Amino acid sequence: MTDYINLFINNLLPIFLAAGAGFLLSQWLPIDPKTLSSITFYIFSPCLVFTLLTQSQLSYLELFNIILFTIACFCVIGLLTWFLGRSFRLERTTLAAVMITAMFMNAGNYGLPATSFAFGEKALAYASLVFVTNAVLTNTAGVVIVSMGSSGFKRALKNLITLPTLYGLILAIIFMQTGWAIPLPIERTAKILGDASIPALLVMMGIQFHSIQLKGKIKPLTLASAMRLLVGPIVALLLSPIFGLHGPARQAAVLESAMPTAVITTVLATQFDTEPSFVSAVVAITTILSIVTLTPLLALLGG
Repeated sequence: MTDYINLFINNLLPIFLAAGAGFLLSQWLPIDPKTLSSITFYIFSPCLVFTLLTQSQLSYLELFNIILFTIACFCVIGLLTWFLGRSFRLERTTLAAVMITAMFMNAGNYGLPATSFAFGEKALAYASLVFVTNAVLTNTAGVVIVSMGSSGFKRALKNLITLPTLYGLILAIIFMQTGWAIPLPIERTAKILGDASIPALLVMMGIQFHSIQLKGKIKPLTLASAMRLLVGPIVALLLSPIFGLHGPARQAAVLESAMPTAVITTVLATQFDTEPSFVSAVVAITTILSIVTLTPLLALLGG
């Protein structure tokens, strides 16, 4: 029990404190969250993806298995959420918001420290790859989903083509495949900007908290939370042996798949005006409830 209390104090409490700083600031100053989301979306996030990919030390087979596993979980959760959302007759914008909150987990500022605490450095390497894959999916497929919440498919594809993270990914792959050395000024610049993404995300989440509105959203809120915290880890447990994940790889991949909704979904929702207050509410609620859902999962994976 002491270990789980320490997990909360060391890894979860700082998230709330950082978000609280943004919340308090928004009470005193007229801050436009879209400005901060644009900076994070177009500068910080692509630099983070570039840095994580170029610094990865895993073999190509391990890279391949973890990436496929993460994509498979993403697709299964997405299809199940879409089917249930349509069954509940959710509006298009609400369905898009529910899908991104159910499909994308907080694999970075929550998942990475949680994995390191529970399973050590070896598992952390696998968790980092899950995070990178999830970040790429969030900033590619996620953009298409939220765009379709307020526009058509053609507009969504256009948003994808103009996505800066996509070009950060392509550039990282070029450096990885060619073995070219990244110029030190570029490497350090990318790292500095990438490291700024998580604090910016947390502050922006806090700024969004003051505008949270749950009236009339209980059903989609319940659906998104259940898919993320309950169905997510179940799907991961079922798929992990199919992709040959065992030991630390399985521990990291499943635990990451059980994380609450990614903070970056608030960026996407704000950027494309897809119910940002609802998305922020799901992020907050799933983060709080994850204390309860992760405890038995940690015991299962550590057994």
